[in-house]
Amino acid sequence: MKNIKKGIIEIRTYHLKENSGKLFHKIINEKSIPMHKRWNICVLAYGNSITDQDSYFLVRHYQNIEEKKISQDSFYGSDEWKLGPRESIISFIENSIDIVIPFNKEIKTILINLNIK
Repeated sequence: MKNIKKGIIEIRTYHLKENSGKLFHKIINEKSIPMHKRWNICVLAYGNSITDQDSYFLVRHYQNIEEKKISQDSFYGSDEWKLGPRESIISFIENSIDIVIPFNKEIKTILINLNIK
């Protein structure tokens, strides 16, 4: 994150099915995050909420909205995703919410202090 100076971040929150948070995190950590790395998607932070193990967050960085769309269309449209962890991940999700905000030094400080991965 040291080299990131501008762009946008997407904060995705998930409400998971009851008592699935630990297993969801294991799958994200073992399957989804390595796949994000292979696809050169910058994951800044992810993890369970400290107040509700069945709430989860994923924070990703993109250069701009267009890069986000292209990157996610490619990632979620790939056979690696569809034939890989997709079903095991979405089976735990009740709903999700995305917000996209500008990346700035205040956000960077917050993410550094999170250090939840």
